[in-house]
Amino acid sequence: MNKTELLTKFSSRLIAVERRAILTRDCYVSEIKRLLKYLEEKNMSLEKVDSDCLTSYLVMRKNNDEIDSRSAAKAVSAMRSFFRFAIDERIINNNPAELLETSKRKIHLPEVMDKGTIEELLDLIDVDSPAGSRDKCLFELIYSAGLRVSEAAGLNLNDIDVAGGVAKVKGKGSKERLVLFGREACEQLKQYISFTRPILAGNVSRSHALFLNRNGKRLSRKGIWKNYAKHAFKAGTSSHIHTLRHSFATGLLEGGADLRTVQELLGHADLSTTQIYTHVNTAILRENHKRFLPRLNTRSASQVKD
Repeated sequence: MNKTELLTKFSSRLIAVERRAILTRDCYVSEIKRLLKYLEEKNMSLEKVDSDCLTSYLVMRKNNDEIDSRSAAKAVSAMRSFFRFAIDERIINNNPAELLETSKRKIHLPEVMDKGTIEELLDLIDVDSPAGSRDKCLFELIYSAGLRVSEAAGLNLNDIDVAGGVAKVKGKGSKERLVLFGREACEQLKQYISFTRPILAGNVSRSHALFLNRNGKRLSRKGIWKNYAKHAFKAGTSSHIHTLRHSFATGLLEGGADLRTVQELLGHADLSTTQIYTHVNTAILRENHKRFLPRLNTRSASQVKD
């Protein structure tokens, strides 16, 4: 089996057997391409690969590509998956990647915006143009339902129940879930679907996509990122679009929602992923403590009497 056939088969397995998301599949295949090129340069066959060889590869990636601990962990996951595949294909007998240790990831608190900042950003969007009207509807929906960008881009017209305030989205691993959206998003969707989308679709578009670009085709993830960056710049914020989803989750917790509910609405497979937002809440509490009770924060330990 040559390299192209190997990668094609591995790619198919990731989707059909391991049920990985498309983005994860692309990431894993890309990583294994790099690994196979590295092995070719070292004149080493898959049968001779051991954990020391893979460790050297990771060191090379860190030195040459300056990957962080998160990217290194993804590389290890990709290699473990690939060598499981190689075992099933009877190319090797053992999985050398199973012996690799991944460094602990640093906890990076997600960036959030307060409700007023988000409203200001959305209000600055010029809705007189079809693209502006679409963007305001799109960003309002992402914030109101806590969507990932890929989930918003993948929405079709028949996935939306405007009257019921419910949408069916396809998340990571192609897992479907129902999400809820609020009154403002509902009003924006009514306006967009009735008036703006037909303009973007034109007379020839047969796309079932909810959000369209100026050519009447599905608006891509990159297109959404680019448009959001433009509006964020005008609003004077450097936030990324994923901040809307983070702000949605943080707002729910601040409003008293329990972690399980937030997990369900966000589509997280593991509760530990959702727990990051409890750290955000703690950070906000600490900041407010310093802001509103400065005297308590200026007292030294020596000034506190038992």
